[in-house]
Amino acid sequence: MRTMARPASCPDRVNILLIGSGGREHALAQKLRQSPRLGRLWTTLPSNPGILSIAEPCPVALDLRAPFHVRRFLERESIGLVVVGPEAALADGVADVLAGESTLIFGPTRAAARIEADKAYAKSLMRQAAVPTAEGRIFEHMDAAMEFVRTRDEPCVVKAAGLAAGKGVVVCDGAADAVVAIERMMARREFGDAGARIIVEERLQGQELSILAFVDGRTIWLLDAAQDHKQVGEGDTGPNTGGMGAYSPTPLLDEETLAIIEREVFVPTVDALRRDEAVFRGVLYAGMMLTPGGPKVLEFNCRFGDPECQALLPRLKGDLVEICWATAAGRLDEVSFTFDPRTACCVVVCAPGYPGNPEKGAVISGLAELEKDAAARDDLFVYHAGTTTTRGGDIVTSGGRVVAVTALADTLADARARANEACARVRFKGAFFRRDIGFRAEPGWTPRRLPAPAVTTSAGFSGASSETRATSAG
Repeated sequence: MRTMARPASCPDRVNILLIGSGGREHALAQKLRQSPRLGRLWTTLPSNPGILSIAEPCPVALDLRAPFHVRRFLERESIGLVVVGPEAALADGVADVLAGESTLIFGPTRAAARIEADKAYAKSLMRQAAVPTAEGRIFEHMDAAMEFVRTRDEPCVVKAAGLAAGKGVVVCDGAADAVVAIERMMARREFGDAGARIIVEERLQGQELSILAFVDGRTIWLLDAAQDHKQVGEGDTGPNTGGMGAYSPTPLLDEETLAIIEREVFVPTVDALRRDEAVFRGVLYAGMMLTPGGPKVLEFNCRFGDPECQALLPRLKGDLVEICWATAAGRLDEVSFTFDPRTACCVVVCAPGYPGNPEKGAVISGLAELEKDAAARDDLFVYHAGTTTTRGGDIVTSGGRVVAVTALADTLADARARANEACARVRFKGAFFRRDIGFRAEPGWTPRRLPAPAVTTSAGFSGASSETRATSAG
């Protein structure tokens, strides 16, 4: 990335380019649109009708191999900030390529994005920084991995080392399951090149939480904790997905444990990245397991989680344009924000076949009426994820996770009930969603243990997984 002097504080008006086209990016677009500092908002992938309703399509394609036209566009339209949503763009080095004297990037450099793009690198980084994490071994050869798991009786987790859209993790009950998982990743390449290297880890027990923070290279602002549900079926059954829903805040985390995570995870990790000359500016996401031996890191992401973003941003009481600018400029210590005390519950409506080969092209009904209702309220939010518009003007499904709905309420039970009611209004052939998001936070509540939805894939492996602060690193 080209170096620059410390930028000034956030200007009164900022033109922004938003990279990405999913539910996370629609949530970002909605929150950016609320800022009085926002000038013009552009989007690079004009296929999401939700984003297109509030952002202008960028007239040039984002091609990092030939970035000249994008840079000219940034200069011509006086775009001062680029907000990057998806991990793939960050791993490809979009922050390095597009940063300039007059353009800040909200998102880490390619070197810093390795913390998500290369789980083997992340595991080594955590070992060097003494960050608590699961014991594990890295394998580049299938035979060695097979031999290793066959000599172990205890359950394990097999992970693709590269980017796999949140699906490259298989929780195994024993050696037989692990062998199948290794074969899927390294022989069949079900996750593409992401499975060329794998990690075999001990299977941790406890509650899994998502802890996100704004990081500007030194200053760390932790966000309220969230918990997502990755497995496709109710009661946490079936294969992993990119996320079926999330809620925030969670009563499963107390202030003392959060302080431990801040001190033992975020601070040493940000320091270690800086020692690697990989200054991190953006959102750092730690997937944590609350084990009997204390909190341990499952994985890091280099961006907002999806759907955690859709649960967090509706509660954020602050100017997102100012926050993103300060993060990108290394001035995060100059801003502050709080969270709505209400609980947010986000539920994702999916297409049949997800997370394998989802059916596409189904006409969606009820969505326009739901969006109109949400626009008149402060406790309901609708996000397009896998949707597109036909030439005839119909909104149809275009991916596995189609629409996300977030509801706010004083209790998790009420927020979930409102979100479920709204999701039922989104209708298309084969639509399904989990009705038990957040059940892990309510021990007295018994989820309906329904069979996991049918998945059109050979990857039929299932296994169950079990106030804002700022800190300066270094």
